[in-house]
Amino acid sequence: MTSRVRYPADMGDGMSTSKVVLAVAAAAVLVTLAHASAQPQRAGSSKETNVSLPPGNIEHGRYLAEHVAMCVECHSGRDADGNIIQREKYLGGSLPFAPPFPDWAMRVPRNRGLVGYDDKAALRLLTQGAIGRDGYQLRPPMPRFRMTPQDAADVIAFLRSAN
Repeated sequence: MTSRVRYPADMGDGMSTSKVVLAVAAAAVLVTLAHASAQPQRAGSSKETNVSLPPGNIEHGRYLAEHVAMCVECHSGRDADGNIIQREKYLGGSLPFAPPFPDWAMRVPRNRGLVGYDDKAALRLLTQGAIGRDGYQLRPPMPRFRMTPQDAADVIAFLRSAN
């Protein structure tokens, strides 16, 4: 005699079987989308622009990097209590949380000075969704910024002034 699992229409907490199946399917789609966005992708030439970098406002860039885009939170070293070490701001370090997927970045690079980024690559990084200097999509958890050219220029000016 084999036993069969029975799925009652009501799971006891008001959640029907169809709602459970729908919730599991939605979660699977979200995980798939998150994983797909983590795959390296080379930027297409259609996104290339000849936009020159506008003059940047360092103080507005500092505000954006520390209070809006929150660059300082990941790109800065921390002490044993989790506090940002002032002399290590924007010098990179370990990711301050455990990555939920194996293909996420394990270390956060230095962004003080934007070493290796010319104006065009730095502008693309912040306006076209985290495209790195090599033309590939940066790995999560790097946010896919879509800043305005002026806001990006301000952040670039600030990060380059922080040398």
